[in-house]
Amino acid sequence: MFETLINTLNGWVWSPALIYLCLGVGLYFSVRTRFLQVRHFGEMLRLLRDGQSSNEGVSSFQALAMALAGRVGTGNIAGVATAITFGGPGALFWMWMVAFLGASTAYIESVLGQIYKEKDSGGHFVGGPAYYFEKGLGQKWYGVLFAISAAVACGLLLPGVQANSIATAMTTAMNVPTEVTAGILAIVLGFIIFGGVKRIASVAEIVVPFMAGAYILVSLVIVLMNIGQLPETLSLIFRSAFGADAAFGAIIGQAVAWGVKRGVYSNEAGQGTGPHPAAAANVSHPAKQGLVQAFSVYVDTLLVCSATGFMLLTTGFYNVQDPGNAEGFLHQGVQGVAAGPGYVQTAMENIMPGVGSIFVAVALFLFAFTTILAYYYIAETNIRYLSRSVKLDWALPVLKLVLIGMVVYGCLRTADLAWAMGDLGVGLMAWLNIIGILFLQKPALATLHDYEAQKRAGRDPIYDAEANGVHNAPLWTEIRRDFESRRS
Repeated sequence: MFETLINTLNGWVWSPALIYLCLGVGLYFSVRTRFLQVRHFGEMLRLLRDGQSSNEGVSSFQALAMALAGRVGTGNIAGVATAITFGGPGALFWMWMVAFLGASTAYIESVLGQIYKEKDSGGHFVGGPAYYFEKGLGQKWYGVLFAISAAVACGLLLPGVQANSIATAMTTAMNVPTEVTAGILAIVLGFIIFGGVKRIASVAEIVVPFMAGAYILVSLVIVLMNIGQLPETLSLIFRSAFGADAAFGAIIGQAVAWGVKRGVYSNEAGQGTGPHPAAAANVSHPAKQGLVQAFSVYVDTLLVCSATGFMLLTTGFYNVQDPGNAEGFLHQGVQGVAAGPGYVQTAMENIMPGVGSIFVAVALFLFAFTTILAYYYIAETNIRYLSRSVKLDWALPVLKLVLIGMVVYGCLRTADLAWAMGDLGVGLMAWLNIIGILFLQKPALATLHDYEAQKRAGRDPIYDAEANGVHNAPLWTEIRRDFESRRS
């Protein structure tokens, strides 16, 4: 009954309208920003070294690491395999499109997170969609609605997906009982989240670059070992993406749908999660962190997801389901393995016998675990937002226990139910956030123009909210004076 309800709700949330909305808004913001994801690529790389952590906020790189902790998760391994299974190789192309266009969306939402951020009771920077909907749109009810959705999605619905993939991978690679995996996750997770945002940022800063770099490097080695298949693989991706392939052309609609769904789930552009860590950054101008967060979308999809996709497609260790036959396949390169991390483990194990499957399990553990940490931070931020209006002193300890409980539950439940719950959480936040930022595009676009003007004048940009027509961001008066005093 519960699984039927979740699937029914998913059918409503993930209607074709949301798919078109994600692509359309990404294209719209790309045009409005004059494709900043191309023009400012070099600036994105430079800004990774900009900004220092302080008592109030984290550095640009720490904020990027926290955002990547949320973006780089099980979707980069299990999600890509699932997208190919139900959408064919062409789904990878549509994941690329969502990432390229979504980089501009990520910029807009992250800049808004910076513009309308506040200081919490401990003096730390905090922000996100709930804050910019209340202060920017002047619609507190909409901010409350998003905060409730985000707290439920990140604290209740999404952690199970990550935990389930960890448990599945550990069982496949090392025959570790799911109960043991659940217990280890609960203990380590509890130690970190009870340490607060600084501990989460410190863990992400160390783990995320290491895990992503190692995974991409090993995947690249496997692709190079099958380099003769690469031209045909690229051709296959593009043919099936546009319906020109004999085997997969008939499922072009599935390719678009699954590519967009898994793309949004993986890179989170427009979902409303990225603005939370973006707001925590200690920078002199909102556009700085906006560009850094746009770059994080590239890292997630164009690097990590592509590494998984090419590894599967060049080795042939993937399945494509026949939509007209529940028991049939248009391509079957993996026998007796459910769509998910098992495909990647099978591919790596055949290339690297004895260590390939274990490597994927470890990579997935790090990917998914840091994503769970990011989910906790987002859920906590939104509960703190709600506690400004209603006394919720009890809520944060409960959140910690609930999230740990859902991680244990996700380890023990089926993958299908875990993914369905995760999709529902992503879809709810995406609907609310994308509609909201369309109404808030003016201050976000003005911030980009201001940043570019100051750069052309040869200055290191410092943001003046009032001069940019933003009259409900008093914190930036304090930030501007602080940065100006340091440079005088």
